Amino acid sequence: MVTIDVHLTQKDYQIRIQSGLQQTCAEQIAQVWTPRQIALITDTNVAPLYLEAIESQLIKAGYQVTPIIVPAGESAKSLNQAMELYTQLAATNLTRKDGVIALGGGVIGDLAGFVASTYMRGVAFIQIPTSLLAQVDSSVGGKTALDLPAGKNLVGSFYQPDLVLIDPKFLATLDERQLSAGFAEVVKVAALNGGRFWQQVTAIENTHMILAQAETLIQQSVHYKARIVMADEKENNHRQLLNYGHTIGHAVETLANGTLVHGEAVSIGLVTMQRLAEQSRLTEAHLTPTLKAVLNTVGLPTASSLLTSERLFEQLLHDKKNQGQAINLVYLDAIGAPKIQSVPLATLAANLISKKLVTNPQILYNETNL
Repeated sequence: MVTIDVHLTQKDYQIRIQSGLQQTCAEQIAQVWTPRQIALITDTNVAPLYLEAIESQLIKAGYQVTPIIVPAGESAKSLNQAMELYTQLAATNLTRKDGVIALGGGVIGDLAGFVASTYMRGVAFIQIPTSLLAQVDSSVGGKTALDLPAGKNLVGSFYQPDLVLIDPKFLATLDERQLSAGFAEVVKVAALNGGRFWQQVTAIENTHMILAQAETLIQQSVHYKARIVMADEKENNHRQLLNYGHTIGHAVETLANGTLVHGEAVSIGLVTMQRLAEQSRLTEAHLTPTLKAVLNTVGLPTASSLLTSERLFEQLLHDKKNQGQAINLVYLDAIGAPKIQSVPLATLAANLISKKLVTNPQILYNETNL
Protein backbone atom coordinates (compact mmCIF):
# COMPACT_ATOMS: atom_id res chain seq x y z
CA MET A 1 0.00 0.00 0.00
CA VAL A 2 1.14 3.53 -0.80
CA THR A 3 0.28 5.96 1.98
CA ILE A 4 0.47 9.70 1.42
CA ASP A 5 0.42 11.79 4.59
CA VAL A 6 -1.32 15.16 4.28
CA HIS A 7 -0.22 17.64 6.96
CA LEU A 8 -2.22 20.85 7.21
CA THR A 9 -2.41 23.62 9.78
CA GLN A 10 -5.51 22.28 11.50
CA LYS A 11 -5.62 18.66 10.37
CA ASP A 12 -3.56 15.65 9.34
CA TYR A 13 -4.91 12.68 7.42
CA GLN A 14 -3.84 9.93 5.04
CA ILE A 15 -4.54 9.03 1.44
CA ARG A 16 -4.13 5.27 0.99
CA ILE A 17 -3.72 3.77 -2.48
CA GLN A 18 -3.77 0.04 -3.21
CA SER A 19 -5.39 -2.31 -5.70
CA GLY A 20 -8.01 -4.36 -3.88
CA LEU A 21 -8.36 -1.85 -1.04
CA GLN A 22 -12.15 -2.00 -1.34
CA GLN A 23 -11.99 -5.47 0.19
CA THR A 24 -10.60 -4.07 3.46
CA CYS A 25 -12.14 -0.60 3.53
CA ALA A 26 -13.97 -1.20 6.84
CA GLU A 27 -10.71 -2.31 8.42
CA GLN A 28 -9.01 0.87 7.15
CA ILE A 29 -11.86 3.06 8.39
CA ALA A 30 -11.79 1.42 11.83
CA GLN A 31 -8.25 2.73 12.22
CA VAL A 32 -9.51 6.32 12.18
CA TRP A 33 -13.18 6.11 13.27
CA THR A 34 -14.67 4.55 16.37
CA PRO A 35 -18.03 2.74 15.93
CA ARG A 36 -20.69 5.28 14.99
CA GLN A 37 -23.60 5.94 12.70
CA ILE A 38 -22.58 6.44 9.06
CA ALA A 39 -24.45 7.97 6.16
CA LEU A 40 -23.04 6.13 3.14
CA ILE A 41 -23.79 8.39 0.16
CA THR A 42 -23.53 7.09 -3.39
CA ASP A 43 -25.34 7.37 -6.72
CA THR A 44 -27.49 5.28 -9.01
CA ASN A 45 -24.49 4.22 -11.13
CA VAL A 46 -22.22 3.12 -8.29
CA ALA A 47 -24.81 1.64 -5.92
CA PRO A 48 -25.54 -1.53 -7.94
CA LEU A 49 -21.82 -2.24 -8.24
CA TYR A 50 -20.34 -1.57 -4.82
CA LEU A 51 -22.84 -0.38 -2.22
CA GLU A 52 -23.89 -3.76 -0.81
CA ALA A 53 -20.33 -5.00 -0.31
CA ILE A 54 -19.11 -1.80 1.35
CA GLU A 55 -22.20 -1.54 3.55
CA SER A 56 -21.84 -5.17 4.66
CA GLN A 57 -18.21 -4.64 5.63
CA LEU A 58 -19.04 -1.59 7.70
CA ILE A 59 -21.91 -3.30 9.52
CA LYS A 60 -19.68 -6.27 10.38
CA ALA A 61 -17.11 -3.82 11.75
CA GLY A 62 -19.68 -2.41 14.17
CA TYR A 63 -20.97 0.64 12.32
CA GLN A 64 -24.64 1.56 11.93
CA VAL A 65 -25.04 2.33 8.24
CA THR A 66 -27.70 4.32 6.41
CA PRO A 67 -27.22 4.04 2.63
CA ILE A 68 -28.37 7.06 0.64
CA ILE A 69 -28.58 6.88 -3.16
CA VAL A 70 -28.83 10.04 -5.26
CA PRO A 71 -29.31 10.35 -9.04
CA ALA A 72 -26.10 10.03 -11.03
CA GLY A 73 -24.79 13.04 -12.92
CA GLU A 74 -23.67 16.63 -12.46
CA SER A 75 -27.24 17.77 -11.77
CA ALA A 76 -27.00 16.13 -8.32
CA LYS A 77 -24.58 18.89 -7.25
CA SER A 78 -27.48 21.19 -6.45
CA LEU A 79 -28.92 23.03 -3.48
CA ASN A 80 -32.12 20.99 -3.84
CA GLN A 81 -30.23 17.71 -3.63
CA ALA A 82 -28.21 18.97 -0.66
CA MET A 83 -31.45 19.91 1.09
CA GLU A 84 -32.79 16.40 0.53
CA LEU A 85 -29.64 14.97 2.09
CA TYR A 86 -29.89 17.27 5.12
CA THR A 87 -33.46 16.07 5.60
CA GLN A 88 -32.40 12.42 5.41
CA LEU A 89 -29.52 12.92 7.84
CA ALA A 90 -31.81 14.60 10.31
CA ALA A 91 -34.40 11.82 9.94
CA THR A 92 -31.76 9.22 10.88
CA ASN A 93 -30.70 11.33 13.89
CA LEU A 94 -27.14 11.67 12.61
CA THR A 95 -25.16 13.64 15.20
CA ARG A 96 -21.89 15.54 15.21
CA LYS A 97 -20.21 12.40 16.56
CA ASP A 98 -21.24 10.41 13.49
CA GLY A 99 -19.91 10.52 9.92
CA VAL A 100 -20.50 10.70 6.19
CA ILE A 101 -18.77 8.52 3.59
CA ALA A 102 -18.74 9.47 -0.10
CA LEU A 103 -18.69 6.37 -2.31
CA GLY A 104 -18.55 7.46 -5.94
CA GLY A 105 -17.04 9.84 -8.43
CA GLY A 106 -16.36 13.54 -8.28
CA VAL A 107 -20.01 14.59 -8.09
CA ILE A 108 -20.66 12.42 -5.04
CA GLY A 109 -17.44 13.55 -3.38
CA ASP A 110 -18.31 17.22 -3.91
CA LEU A 111 -21.94 16.83 -2.82
CA ALA A 112 -21.37 14.57 0.19
CA GLY A 113 -18.35 16.61 1.26
CA PHE A 114 -20.32 19.85 1.17
CA VAL A 115 -23.18 18.33 3.13
CA ALA A 116 -20.74 16.90 5.70
CA SER A 117 -19.04 20.29 6.04
CA THR A 118 -22.29 22.13 6.74
CA TYR A 119 -24.60 19.66 8.51
CA MET A 120 -24.48 20.53 12.22
CA ARG A 121 -21.53 22.80 11.32
CA GLY A 122 -19.47 19.82 10.27
CA VAL A 123 -19.43 16.05 10.75
CA ALA A 124 -16.62 13.59 10.08
CA PHE A 125 -16.07 12.72 6.43
CA ILE A 126 -14.30 9.98 4.45
CA GLN A 127 -13.78 9.71 0.68
CA ILE A 128 -13.89 6.42 -1.26
CA PRO A 129 -13.55 7.65 -4.87
CA THR A 130 -14.56 5.21 -7.60
CA SER A 131 -13.75 7.13 -10.82
CA LEU A 132 -10.32 8.00 -12.20
CA LEU A 133 -11.13 11.70 -12.12
CA ALA A 134 -12.10 11.53 -8.46
CA GLN A 135 -9.10 9.38 -7.54
CA VAL A 136 -6.52 11.68 -9.11
CA ASP A 137 -8.19 15.02 -8.45
CA SER A 138 -11.46 15.79 -6.69
CA SER A 139 -11.03 13.48 -3.68
CA VAL A 140 -7.70 15.12 -2.81
CA GLY A 141 -7.41 18.58 -1.32
CA GLY A 142 -10.62 19.19 0.58
CA LYS A 143 -12.62 21.20 -1.95
CA THR A 144 -16.38 20.59 -1.80
CA ALA A 145 -18.94 22.29 -4.00
CA LEU A 146 -22.42 22.64 -5.44
CA ASP A 147 -23.35 24.18 -8.78
CA LEU A 148 -25.68 27.10 -9.37
CA PRO A 149 -27.47 27.95 -12.64
CA ALA A 150 -24.90 30.73 -13.03
CA GLY A 151 -21.93 28.35 -13.01
CA LYS A 152 -20.06 25.39 -11.57
CA ASN A 153 -18.90 25.08 -7.97
CA LEU A 154 -20.13 28.50 -6.88
CA VAL A 155 -21.27 27.24 -3.47
CA GLY A 156 -18.69 25.29 -1.52
CA SER A 157 -16.20 24.95 1.28
CA PHE A 158 -12.73 23.74 2.09
CA TYR A 159 -13.33 20.66 4.24
CA GLN A 160 -10.67 18.03 4.63
CA PRO A 161 -11.63 14.36 5.03
CA ASP A 162 -10.43 12.08 7.81
CA LEU A 163 -9.25 9.51 5.25
CA VAL A 164 -9.18 8.88 1.50
CA LEU A 165 -9.20 5.26 0.28
CA ILE A 166 -8.24 4.80 -3.38
CA ASP A 167 -8.58 1.42 -5.09
CA PRO A 168 -7.65 1.40 -8.80
CA LYS A 169 -9.73 -1.76 -9.24
CA PHE A 170 -12.86 0.37 -9.02
CA LEU A 171 -11.89 1.64 -12.48
CA ALA A 172 -12.58 -1.74 -14.10
CA THR A 173 -16.28 -0.86 -14.25
CA LEU A 174 -15.78 2.55 -15.89
CA ASP A 175 -16.54 2.95 -19.58
CA GLU A 176 -13.91 4.30 -21.96
CA ARG A 177 -15.37 7.80 -21.95
CA GLN A 178 -15.05 8.11 -18.18
CA LEU A 179 -11.52 6.71 -18.21
CA SER A 180 -10.51 9.23 -20.85
CA ALA A 181 -12.17 12.04 -18.91
CA GLY A 182 -10.17 11.17 -15.81
CA PHE A 183 -7.02 10.99 -17.90
CA ALA A 184 -7.41 14.68 -18.77
CA GLU A 185 -6.71 15.50 -15.12
CA VAL A 186 -3.71 13.16 -15.17
CA VAL A 187 -2.35 14.97 -18.25
CA LYS A 188 -2.84 18.30 -16.49
CA VAL A 189 -0.83 17.25 -13.44
CA ALA A 190 1.86 15.50 -15.49
CA ALA A 191 2.32 18.62 -17.63
CA LEU A 192 2.65 20.77 -14.52
CA ASN A 193 5.09 18.32 -12.96
CA GLY A 194 7.15 17.23 -15.96
CA GLY A 195 9.91 14.64 -15.68
CA ARG A 196 9.22 10.90 -15.73
CA PHE A 197 5.56 11.44 -14.98
CA TRP A 198 5.15 13.38 -18.22
CA GLN A 199 7.15 10.75 -20.11
CA GLN A 200 4.82 8.03 -18.84
CA VAL A 201 1.73 9.99 -19.82
CA THR A 202 2.96 10.72 -23.35
CA ALA A 203 3.51 6.99 -23.86
CA ILE A 204 -0.17 6.23 -23.23
CA GLU A 205 -1.82 5.20 -26.51
CA ASN A 206 -5.33 4.11 -25.50
CA THR A 207 -7.68 3.62 -22.57
CA HIS A 208 -6.45 0.06 -22.04
CA MET A 209 -3.04 1.47 -21.20
CA ILE A 210 -4.63 3.96 -18.81
CA LEU A 211 -6.27 1.10 -16.95
CA ALA A 212 -3.11 -1.03 -16.95
CA GLN A 213 -1.00 1.81 -15.52
CA ALA A 214 -3.70 3.34 -13.33
CA GLU A 215 -2.03 2.66 -9.99
CA THR A 216 1.18 4.53 -10.81
CA LEU A 217 -0.69 7.31 -12.61
CA ILE A 218 -2.87 7.80 -9.52
CA GLN A 219 0.07 7.71 -7.14
CA GLN A 220 2.03 10.36 -9.03
CA SER A 221 -1.02 12.60 -9.49
CA VAL A 222 -1.94 12.41 -5.81
CA HIS A 223 1.66 12.99 -4.65
CA TYR A 224 1.83 16.17 -6.73
CA LYS A 225 -1.56 17.49 -5.68
CA ALA A 226 -1.03 16.70 -1.99
CA ARG A 227 2.27 18.56 -2.05
CA ILE A 228 0.59 21.63 -3.56
CA VAL A 229 -2.32 21.49 -1.10
CA MET A 230 0.01 21.25 1.90
CA ALA A 231 1.80 24.37 0.71
CA ASP A 232 -1.40 26.31 -0.03
CA GLU A 233 -4.58 24.75 1.36
CA LYS A 234 -6.95 27.65 0.61
CA GLU A 235 -5.70 28.49 -2.91
CA ASN A 236 -4.02 31.78 -2.12
CA ASN A 237 -0.91 31.11 -4.17
CA HIS A 238 0.58 27.90 -5.59
CA ARG A 239 -2.66 25.92 -5.52
CA GLN A 240 -3.91 28.11 -8.36
CA LEU A 241 -1.64 26.03 -10.60
CA LEU A 242 -4.14 23.18 -10.29
CA ASN A 243 -6.65 25.35 -12.15
CA TYR A 244 -4.71 24.84 -15.39
CA GLY A 245 -7.37 24.40 -18.06
CA HIS A 246 -10.23 24.76 -15.60
CA THR A 247 -11.34 28.37 -15.98
CA ILE A 248 -12.11 27.99 -19.66
CA GLY A 249 -13.04 24.34 -19.12
CA HIS A 250 -15.67 25.15 -16.49
CA ALA A 251 -17.21 27.80 -18.72
CA VAL A 252 -17.44 25.39 -21.65
CA GLU A 253 -18.78 22.61 -19.43
CA THR A 254 -21.60 24.82 -18.15
CA LEU A 255 -22.52 25.97 -21.66
CA ALA A 256 -22.48 22.36 -22.86
CA ASN A 257 -25.39 21.62 -20.52
CA GLY A 258 -24.48 17.99 -19.90
CA THR A 259 -23.14 17.08 -23.33
CA LEU A 260 -19.54 17.29 -22.06
CA VAL A 261 -18.27 15.60 -18.91
CA HIS A 262 -15.80 17.44 -16.71
CA GLY A 263 -12.60 15.89 -18.04
CA GLU A 264 -13.60 16.57 -21.63
CA ALA A 265 -14.17 20.24 -20.81
CA VAL A 266 -10.82 20.39 -19.00
CA SER A 267 -9.13 18.91 -22.08
CA ILE A 268 -10.59 21.70 -24.20
CA GLY A 269 -9.51 24.23 -21.58
CA LEU A 270 -5.92 22.97 -21.45
CA VAL A 271 -5.36 23.31 -25.18
CA THR A 272 -7.23 26.61 -25.45
CA MET A 273 -5.29 28.22 -22.60
CA GLN A 274 -1.95 27.03 -23.94
CA ARG A 275 -2.76 28.29 -27.43
CA LEU A 276 -3.83 31.62 -25.93
CA ALA A 277 -0.49 32.00 -24.14
CA GLU A 278 1.49 31.05 -27.22
CA GLN A 279 -0.40 33.37 -29.55
CA SER A 280 0.16 36.11 -26.98
CA ARG A 281 3.89 35.43 -27.34
CA LEU A 282 4.15 34.82 -23.62
CA THR A 283 5.87 31.56 -24.43
CA GLU A 284 7.16 29.79 -27.51
CA ALA A 285 4.56 28.16 -29.74
CA HIS A 286 5.45 24.50 -29.36
CA LEU A 287 3.42 22.90 -26.54
CA THR A 288 -0.10 23.27 -27.93
CA PRO A 289 0.35 20.55 -30.59
CA THR A 290 1.99 18.29 -28.00
CA LEU A 291 -0.85 18.67 -25.50
CA LYS A 292 -3.43 18.24 -28.23
CA ALA A 293 -1.81 15.04 -29.48
CA VAL A 294 -1.63 13.47 -26.00
CA LEU A 295 -5.29 14.25 -25.30
CA ASN A 296 -6.57 13.28 -28.74
CA THR A 297 -4.82 9.91 -28.50
CA VAL A 298 -7.40 8.70 -25.98
CA GLY A 299 -10.32 10.38 -27.75
CA LEU A 300 -10.56 13.58 -25.72
CA PRO A 301 -11.89 16.71 -27.46
CA THR A 302 -9.55 19.70 -27.64
CA ALA A 303 -11.78 22.28 -29.33
CA SER A 304 -15.39 23.39 -29.12
CA SER A 305 -17.70 25.77 -30.93
CA LEU A 306 -18.85 26.87 -27.46
CA LEU A 307 -15.62 28.86 -27.16
CA THR A 308 -17.14 31.34 -29.58
CA SER A 309 -20.45 31.63 -27.73
CA GLU A 310 -21.45 35.11 -26.67
CA ARG A 311 -22.51 33.58 -23.33
CA LEU A 312 -18.89 32.72 -22.56
CA PHE A 313 -18.19 36.10 -20.94
CA GLU A 314 -21.07 35.58 -18.51
CA GLN A 315 -19.63 32.24 -17.45
CA LEU A 316 -16.14 33.67 -16.98
CA LEU A 317 -17.60 36.53 -14.96
CA HIS A 318 -19.06 34.04 -12.48
CA ASP A 319 -15.85 32.04 -12.13
CA LYS A 320 -14.65 31.79 -8.52
CA LYS A 321 -11.17 32.94 -9.56
CA ASN A 322 -12.53 36.19 -10.96
CA GLN A 323 -10.78 39.15 -9.35
CA GLY A 324 -12.89 42.09 -10.37
CA GLN A 325 -12.40 42.47 -14.10
CA ALA A 326 -9.43 40.11 -14.41
CA ILE A 327 -8.81 36.45 -13.82
CA ASN A 328 -5.68 34.42 -13.12
CA LEU A 329 -5.01 31.83 -15.80
CA VAL A 330 -2.32 29.16 -15.81
CA TYR A 331 -0.19 28.23 -18.80
CA LEU A 332 3.08 26.38 -19.38
CA ASP A 333 6.34 28.02 -20.31
CA ALA A 334 7.62 24.48 -20.76
CA ILE A 335 6.56 21.06 -19.53
CA GLY A 336 7.09 21.20 -15.77
CA ALA A 337 7.34 25.02 -15.79
CA PRO A 338 3.89 26.54 -15.16
CA LYS A 339 3.18 30.23 -14.85
CA ILE A 340 0.18 32.30 -13.80
CA GLN A 341 -1.06 35.28 -15.76
CA SER A 342 -3.69 37.87 -14.85
CA VAL A 343 -5.96 38.38 -17.87
CA PRO A 344 -8.67 41.03 -18.38
CA LEU A 345 -11.94 39.11 -18.61
CA ALA A 346 -13.39 41.20 -21.40
CA THR A 347 -10.30 40.74 -23.55
CA LEU A 348 -10.19 36.99 -22.94
CA ALA A 349 -13.84 36.53 -23.84
CA ALA A 350 -13.71 38.86 -26.85
CA ASN A 351 -10.75 37.07 -28.38
CA LEU A 352 -12.25 33.65 -27.83
CA ILE A 353 -15.60 34.69 -29.27
CA SER A 354 -13.99 36.31 -32.31
CA LYS A 355 -11.94 33.12 -32.87
CA LYS A 356 -8.82 35.29 -32.96
CA LEU A 357 -7.58 34.41 -29.49
CA VAL A 358 -4.82 36.94 -28.82
CA THR A 359 -2.53 38.67 -31.25
CA ASN A 360 -1.50 41.61 -29.09
CA PRO A 361 0.95 40.60 -26.36
CA GLN A 362 0.23 43.78 -24.40
CA ILE A 363 -3.23 42.67 -23.28
CA LEU A 364 -1.92 40.08 -20.83
CA TYR A 365 -0.19 41.43 -17.76
CA ASN A 366 0.98 40.89 -14.17
CA GLU A 367 2.80 37.64 -14.77
CA THR A 368 3.56 35.56 -11.68
CA ASN A 369 6.27 32.89 -11.72
CA LEU A 370 5.63 29.96 -9.37
